[in-house]
Amino acid sequence: MGKDPQEWLKQADYDMDTAEFMRSGDRNMYAVFMCHLSVEKALKGIYQKKSGGVPPRTHNLVFLAEKAQVEFPQELSDFIFSLNHAGVPTRYPDDLQRMLKDYNKEKAREIVDKSKEVLKWLKALY
Repeated sequence: MGKDPQEWLKQADYDMDTAEFMRSGDRNMYAVFMCHLSVEKALKGIYQKKSGGVPPRTHNLVFLAEKAQVEFPQELSDFIFSLNHAGVPTRYPDDLQRMLKDYNKEKAREIVDKSKEVLKWLKALY
C-alpha cells in the first residue's frame, strides 16, 4: 500500500522548507536538490491518490508526472523538465566547483521560487 498520499504532501512541504533554509544558508546546490525532492514527493502522492498503488521507484519527474497523469501548463512543464535534469547532478555531483558555479545564489533563488509555484499548483490537485 505505501504511504498515505497526505504523508507524501507533508514531506513535500517539509522538503520545500528545507530548500528555502539551504538557500538562505548559501547551500544552493542542496537547495536545488531539495526542490527536486519536494516535487518528486508531491508527484508520488498524486500518483498514489489516483491509482491506489505504490508510486514507481524513480527520481524522474517527467516520468512520474506521466504516470500520475499530471499535465502541467507549458511554463511549468518547461521548468519540470529543467528541474528533472538537475536531480542527479545535485545529488551526485561529478564536479563540485562547477555545480556551485552553476547553482549560484541567484539561480537557486529562481529555482526555489519556481518550485514553490509548482508545489502550490500540485497541491491543488490533491
